[in-house]
Amino acid sequence: MRRFAALPLALAGLALTACQDEPLVPRLAPVAVKPSLITSGGPYYTGRHVISFNGAAEPAGFRQFVADHGGQVEWSSPAAGLAAVSGLSDANAQALAGTPGIAAVDADELIVLEAPQVLADQVEAVSDQVESPTNPAAAFFFARQWNLRQVQANTAWAAGRLGSPNVSVYILDSGIDPSHLDLQGRVDGTRSVDLLGTFTVSGVSFTERDTVAKYFPGRPAYTDLLFHGTHVGATVSSNAVAAAGVTSMTRLVAVKVCAYLNVCPFSSILNGVLYAADNGADVVNMSLGGNFSKAGNGRFVGLINKTFNYARSRGVTIVVSAGNSAIDMDHDGNAYKTYCSTPATVCVAATGPTAQGSVNGPWTNPDAPATYTNFGRSAINLAAPGGNVNTFVWAACSRTSLVIPLCRTGTFIVGAQGTSMAAPHVSGAAALLVEDLGRNPGLIRSRLQQTADNVAGNGTSPFYGKGRVNVARAAGVI
Repeated sequence: MRRFAALPLALAGLALTACQDEPLVPRLAPVAVKPSLITSGGPYYTGRHVISFNGAAEPAGFRQFVADHGGQVEWSSPAAGLAAVSGLSDANAQALAGTPGIAAVDADELIVLEAPQVLADQVEAVSDQVESPTNPAAAFFFARQWNLRQVQANTAWAAGRLGSPNVSVYILDSGIDPSHLDLQGRVDGTRSVDLLGTFTVSGVSFTERDTVAKYFPGRPAYTDLLFHGTHVGATVSSNAVAAAGVTSMTRLVAVKVCAYLNVCPFSSILNGVLYAADNGADVVNMSLGGNFSKAGNGRFVGLINKTFNYARSRGVTIVVSAGNSAIDMDHDGNAYKTYCSTPATVCVAATGPTAQGSVNGPWTNPDAPATYTNFGRSAINLAAPGGNVNTFVWAACSRTSLVIPLCRTGTFIVGAQGTSMAAPHVSGAAALLVEDLGRNPGLIRSRLQQTADNVAGNGTSPFYGKGRVNVARAAGVI
């Protein structure tokens, strides 16, 4: 039976910092907000297996075989030719691989994420009385949102391009907190889901929805116990109470595929993409960049391509972050960049100022490549603001965060940096283009690239691809 090798990924929220009006100073040392339950090494298996069918139909007898051997079908997508099962021993999984209609059975692995860093006392509350979804520039903290002015989102707003509730952006991440004032009414609770289910971490069974029920009774299972998905979602679409987003009317759907323990089951990520494709997603944002070795992982690459191609065939535009390892993806021969090496994606690198006078500016060289961003002409489609050096992207902090406890006490924003922060700028622009171009991923990617600012000159740049995204030009208002 084929198995995956270890797959290190970066949950690309590299650092958090203050809401303050004086110059940033390095007086606080970064501290890890939480450790992962697993350390380096692996691979670490989830107790599940990913099943590939020979065709676009579930084989006869598949479910009965799984049930007869003590397993359970976690999910099945006959149209995509994929499924996931739990509870099978390795021997029974291998036996399943030999039954008619089954192309392959692969052991599911945990993807290990980098623990976010936080500057411990650097978060600030805002008034609950300000609301400006029809005028995002009036957001309480808009003055520090250099990133939105840099992509000319404010120019799009002035022209009436605020997004549409008829367009859905699915956030595959750690969940979203729908109670945050920037997100109330923006998140579709009927389609938002927790797809983590139950999996094993170093032999211990873990179910995140039980943690939600324990600490936040009555909250939906898809609520965000980390902060990452909330920050990413609010960058796409926000009520602009505390901080504005690229749009303010776009519908968000939370698809929880990553646990607050710094791990994501690979089978949950695949299921998340398929779920989005089958449930009305116009755009999918995956701020989950990283890479793994191609050697011995042909089946892994095949599963990713099969899943993403299925979503693209259903009209879904998939935006992914490039990753935060400062890797030259043109000269890293045996590495597969998750998910920039997948043709059916828009891969986004990060930019940001190299200095600022205060959190409200002025900002120096705001289109500089971020020091951490992965790059490469062959992989990067676009660049977008992600923060750089001591500059950050500001957005909502989850009121159900277990890793930044202060955020549970009010309406907070948090400053983060990473390619995770860059990708949702492009997703927000893509959502506007769905209104204009329909659900056409190829045409949307082309328009985004054609209308980008050529900050590095004409042609394709290793750090910018076809340029830094320009929301107003993409939307046709300039």
